[in-house]
Amino acid sequence: MSVAVVDEEDRVYNEIQKASKVAQADGNETPPPKYVGFIAGMCSGVMKNAVGHPFDTIKVRLQTAPKGQFKGPMDCVFKTVKNEGLRGFYKGFTPPLVGWVLMDSVMLGSLHVYRRWAKDYIYPQESKLPLMGHVIAGLGSGLTVSFVAAPIEQFKARLQVQYDAKSRIYKGPIDVVQKLYKTSGIRGIYSGLFSTMIFRTNFIFWWGSYELFTQWFEQNTKMSKPSINFWSGGLSATVFWIFAYPADVVKQTIMTDSPILAEKKFPRWIDAVKHIYSTNGLRGFTKGFGPSILRSFPANAAALAAFEAAMRFLH
Repeated sequence: MSVAVVDEEDRVYNEIQKASKVAQADGNETPPPKYVGFIAGMCSGVMKNAVGHPFDTIKVRLQTAPKGQFKGPMDCVFKTVKNEGLRGFYKGFTPPLVGWVLMDSVMLGSLHVYRRWAKDYIYPQESKLPLMGHVIAGLGSGLTVSFVAAPIEQFKARLQVQYDAKSRIYKGPIDVVQKLYKTSGIRGIYSGLFSTMIFRTNFIFWWGSYELFTQWFEQNTKMSKPSINFWSGGLSATVFWIFAYPADVVKQTIMTDSPILAEKKFPRWIDAVKHIYSTNGLRGFTKGFGPSILRSFPANAAALAAFEAAMRFLH
């Protein structure tokens, strides 16, 4: 083999290697399979539930308790410990343990799919999915996961507002499902679906800000990828809850209403909105906001760091 041929082969090989590095730098590396997002989402759900459930219990109780039952978040914490012990913070733990694994799998898996779809069909000429593409994908994932989240969050909420033996209606998550189906059928299982979809349209703020935070950290810091995922996840979740919280209060109010249609106080979404406003004014839409914000950063930072780590590992 001549020296010229060897030199030409070396030149071609170097050009291929150079092109590969440029493509990776531009974000054009081969995307991971679509199913990977669903598997990574399961890791996110486990982490989120482990960190966030006690905060979530306090949030739900403050959102749904009768006026005057709790003076504030700390009063709710002290009364829960006094009357129920530490186990009181983990009431309704099983539905989100299973549910958040399932919800985050669907949410983050569909987010991954919608990002791929937006890149392939809306922004095919772009080397990297633009911010609006992340917003579109966030909205799509929010609406998609609502069909999984609505029943799971309802089961959890009904268990969380059982304060003592007197207010206990359900023995556990299976009993919730059985009694809801017996009294109201599949419609009772999906009570609150519309309010859940309204709440989760705010994913546009979550995944839009997640991309912005990620870009800022990549361009202005020397933090590692896992650290960027952690901080971007926590900060973007905080942005999400600031915008979404009033809709969450309405959702929880509807989900803890009577499952029997004839006995419902809030048969329509707007009825719950009017009730909250007439009872507590605008402040009613911020009940439980403190625990929610305290929970949002550590729970979602850890969850999204776990998701991104799993995506890198599985890719």
